[in-house]
Amino acid sequence: MDFEKDWAQQAWEKTMQKVSETSQRIGDRFPHASVDGVYKLEPASWWTAGFWPGLLWLLYRESKDESFKQLAESCEQQLDQVISDYYKLDHDIGFMWTLTSVARYKLLGAEDSKRRGLLAANLLAARFNVNGNYIRAWNPWCEGEDNSGWAIIDCMMNLPLLHWASEITGDPRYKHIAIRHADMAVEHFIRPDGSVNHIVIFDPQTGEKLEVNGGQGFAPESAWSRGTAWAIYGMTLSHLHTGDPEYLDAAKRAANFFIANLPEDYVPHWDFRLPEGIPAYRDSSAGAIAACGLLLLDEQLGGEGSALYRRAGERILHSLFTNYGAWESESEEGLILHGTSHFPEGKNIDVPLIYGDYYFVEGLSRLLGHGELFW
Repeated sequence: MDFEKDWAQQAWEKTMQKVSETSQRIGDRFPHASVDGVYKLEPASWWTAGFWPGLLWLLYRESKDESFKQLAESCEQQLDQVISDYYKLDHDIGFMWTLTSVARYKLLGAEDSKRRGLLAANLLAARFNVNGNYIRAWNPWCEGEDNSGWAIIDCMMNLPLLHWASEITGDPRYKHIAIRHADMAVEHFIRPDGSVNHIVIFDPQTGEKLEVNGGQGFAPESAWSRGTAWAIYGMTLSHLHTGDPEYLDAAKRAANFFIANLPEDYVPHWDFRLPEGIPAYRDSSAGAIAACGLLLLDEQLGGEGSALYRRAGERILHSLFTNYGAWESESEEGLILHGTSHFPEGKNIDVPLIYGDYYFVEGLSRLLGHGELFW
């Protein structure tokens, strides 16, 4: 066994052992961020609701552990109420139902999951604004707020749900929407140097671009590392589903910027452009997301000068395993330490994050050659 698969297999086994233990407490609920070593549980309507069941499906695929399967299925069933309630649905429909219903359909061929996934795809498609060619990100956070013109880079990871719906139904409308949004993101989100805007605000009536908002980055002109990671993976997935070289070029531009700004241990700070005096916390979740994108980017390039991307993806995952893992800690439920969720709002800083854990496990799965992408 070569070095890469040797450590990755060790990491996989440690992940299996730890999740077997933590799943007994977390059960079929929805963890988000670890607080004092215990994952805080959120309602099923929260945007991260798909990552825990998605992680369980990754592990079930190889282990066939029925307890993982049962918990993931129960999580999916609870999301039915979220659709019925409707008002809390936003663009993260893609994150939520890709890692629950689409994952289960791909693994088990379950007809009820297919139905749920298609319903979710219809609801996501309904958020598309034809004037501006963007999928609206959020609903108002408070009474009187109007964010109907807001789009965010994270949504690139929601587009695979639409591509899947077109593939399953033979109806190209879903794919057309995904392509329009991705084209918009290439134009308005990916900067010439490969850094990425988090939020772009449009006039929802005319589609005119109005301004850029810093969002979870330090400032509008800074470089939020998780946003760059979303761009790497999301653009590569858009190329996977369409073959459009423009998306591949955008992914490479973001990947080159990301890699060039990594510190010595290959795990990024939460923003790549921080002024003096601002704490440079790591964001391990950004590293895990980017690693998955870099591995897929390598595959999409087919070995044509792409070894840089695979090596970087491997090094990020190896560093997360050896330097950031909480494998032996009985007082910590998270797998990967030192994630930063939202520094500007002071939320969940320097803690494990469920999406960091999910993408770390997905990255391991890719290194070990385990199965098809849920995306």
